[in-house]
Parts: sequence; C-alpha cells; structure tokens
Amino acid sequence: MTTPPHGLRDADAVRSAQHVDDVAHPSLVIATTILASSLAFIDGSVVNVGLPAIGAGFGVGADHLQWVVNAYLLPLSALLLLGGAAGDRYGQRRLLIVGTGLFALASLGCALVPTIGWLLAARFLQGASAAMLMPNSLAILGQTFSGEAKGRAVGIWAATGAAAGAFGPVLGGWLIDIGSWRLIFLINIPIAMTAIALARVYVPADQRRDQNFLDWIGATLATAGLGIATWALTESSSRGWSTVALVAFAAGCVLLLLFVLAEKRFGDKAMMPLALFGSSSFVGLTLFTVLLYGALGGMVVLVPYVLIVALGYSATQAGAALLPLPLVVAVASPVVGHFAARIGLRRLLTIGPGVVAIGFLLALRIGSGNSFWVDVLPAMVVMALGLAIAVAPLTTAVLVSVDSRHTGSASGFNSAAARTGGLVATALLGSVLAVSGAALVAAFDFAMVIGAAVCVAASASARLIESQPSSRP
Repeated sequence: MTTPPHGLRDADAVRSAQHVDDVAHPSLVIATTILASSLAFIDGSVVNVGLPAIGAGFGVGADHLQWVVNAYLLPLSALLLLGGAAGDRYGQRRLLIVGTGLFALASLGCALVPTIGWLLAARFLQGASAAMLMPNSLAILGQTFSGEAKGRAVGIWAATGAAAGAFGPVLGGWLIDIGSWRLIFLINIPIAMTAIALARVYVPADQRRDQNFLDWIGATLATAGLGIATWALTESSSRGWSTVALVAFAAGCVLLLLFVLAEKRFGDKAMMPLALFGSSSFVGLTLFTVLLYGALGGMVVLVPYVLIVALGYSATQAGAALLPLPLVVAVASPVVGHFAARIGLRRLLTIGPGVVAIGFLLALRIGSGNSFWVDVLPAMVVMALGLAIAVAPLTTAVLVSVDSRHTGSASGFNSAAARTGGLVATALLGSVLAVSGAALVAAFDFAMVIGAAVCVAASASARLIESQPSSRP
C-alpha cells in the first residue's frame, strides 16, 4: 500500500512559483505529474499480489520474496530526500524525465529477467528512479501553480495517486491470472513514455538551478546502512540469527551512526537536518510514522499472500481484498481533517492507531474463515477507518512541528520514514512466508497480533506530540 503523499519539497518550490495563467496547458501539466508519480504508487502495491507467482516461477523461498519488495523500498526510503534536492539543483523537469525514463527501463528489465538476482537488481533501479520522479512531480506543481490553483492541483495529484495505488493490485492480479506476473511490469512502459512525451512539450522549462549542496555522503551511508541491516533482519527472520547476520546487523548500525554524524557535520545542508529532532513533537511523529506504517506495510504483504496460498483466492480476488483501504481513506480523510481543529491533532493520532489495532485483531478471522464479506472485509474496513483518522492529522502535525525553514525537509523525511517502516516490517516476515498450510495460517495470526501491538505502541508514541503544536513559534 502506498503511503499518503506529504508535500515533498513543495516548500522549496514555492519560492519559484509561477501563476497558472502563465502556463499554456495547466491540465496537461497536472496529467504529466500524475502519470509519472502513478508509476511509483502502482509499483508500491501491485507486486505484493504477484509474490506467490514470482516465487513459483523462479522456485525461490521467503528470503528472496522479501527482497522483491525491499529491493524497491530500500533506495526509495534512502534517496527520497536526495531526489528532491537534486531537482532543486538540476531542474525538476529534467529529473522527472530522467527518473521516468529509468523507471521504464527498469520495468522492462523486471519483465525480461532470467533469474531472481536480476529481478532484484531491476527492482532496486525502480526504487532509485521513483526517488527521483516522486518529489519532483510534486515540486513541478508547486513551481507551476500558485494560490488556490496550486492547492487544487496538489489535491488532484494526491487523489489520483491514491486511486492508482488502490486499483494497481486489482489490475496486477488480473494480468497474473490471464497471463504472467511479468505483465505487471510491462504496463509501466506506455505510462512512462506518455509522461515523458507530455513533460517535454507541456511542462515549463526549468527556470532556475540552485547550486545547492547535494548530500551524496549521507545518501551513500543511509543506503548502505539500511541495506546491510535489512539483509541481516531478512536472513535472521528466515534462518535464525547466525554469526554472519549479527556482524552484518552491527555493521549496518555503525553505518547508520556514521550517517547521523555526517548529517550533524553538514547542518542545514544535510538531507536530514538534525535540527528537526530538536522538536519533541517531530521525534514523536517520526516514531509514530515508522510504527504505524511498518505494521501496515507488513499487513499488505501478508494478506494477499495468505489469501492466495492458504485460501485459494485468485490474484485478482486477493488484489481486490485490499481495495477498502485506500477507498475508505480517500472518503473519510477529508471529514476527519474538517474536525481536526476541534478535536485536536494529538487526540486523533492517539485514536487512529487504536482503531487500526482492532482491525488487525479482526484479521485473525481471515485464516480460519471462507467468506470475504464476513472474515476479510470487516478487518480491512476497520483498519482503513483507523488510518483515515490518522492520515490528515499526521500531515498537519508534521508541518507544524518544526519551524518554517524545515517544513520541506520534515515532510520529506516523514514520507521516507513511512517507507522505512515498511522496509523493516517486510524484512521480518521470513518466518511467515517460509511455511505453508496450517502453519502459514498460524504464523499469519501471530503476525496480526504483533501488528496490533505495534499499532498500540504507535498510539502511545503520540503522547510525545505537543498538545497544541500549532502554537510553536
């Protein structure tokens, strides 16, 4: 499941905003950014439905299937902020075109790969490309529109991205059922080519290039540290903790510590300015995001896998089972946002994960039941309601938890934190994906209980958030 967009780099783009009247075809600019970003939204969800077919096709087990997901999430999590900064320096339009083109090539590679190793390499390139195109697609809207027109454009972009993430698994499941899992990657190519053609013609040329500092050292350390630590977690969840896994995990932690030291040295030029963490609210929101989206990230991998492998659902049916999540969030989030000022952000952020936890406990019925309407749908709807309660307040709370100089970095980092939560959760699923039959159902139930506990922890972390963060100077 894709996480809701949090306004990546939009604060920086405001400085160079043009009025909508200066753009010849504003609707086509919006269409371009939607097509480009939909690639990342779709691939963030559609592959989960294809995991059983990919595993059967290559004859591989849980450790490889975990990496089919994480090879994409790893570079996206680590490079998202760098992609936005690169757009500021080299031009958002240029980075959008380059990122979309690389995504198309990587997607073609995913469809044609002969071995699982090549698939993982192609998925890594997809994630790195998504880290280029996602922040810059939104930055282009901030650069092109102003005032109310910008708000409408961003709203359309966000809603369409959510819809793409919602229907991606259904379309992907249908393509798997009628042909092959390889088809789910080929659908990206015409979308990417259309987006590139529109961008070259209708997106305004880059007017200004900041010669700002690019934090390549931080990006390298973050990617290496996350990658090594994730490999160790994946290995341990499938085979238990070995000496090699322990050493690798320690090495990953050391690299992440060096990343923090490097960010401290670079100050406000860093891709993760440590000044953000001077706010207890921001610390609480980061922990909240990692926990809540980590639980959800594990769930959206496990539910379709169990439905297909243990209960005999088709890939299309398994993909459709996740539809209530984005649809309910899309409908309910604006209503929750309307009442946020009256109820209070912290209270909503405390309630939301608690409701999601109830949904996780309802999911215990999935493995033992045969009815979608009775056993699957209620759990998905309750989880979606809880997520809807948390989504709009989370976005608002992140923006008001830091000073105005850091709103762009804060929103971008929070989005990266959400994907990091999913990255870690997927790495820990090996013991579930490695079994079948009754053992798979039992392991799934245990994972749902753990997910509920993590959501309760996310609810508790909301207590770190200031009760009136908007009063911060």
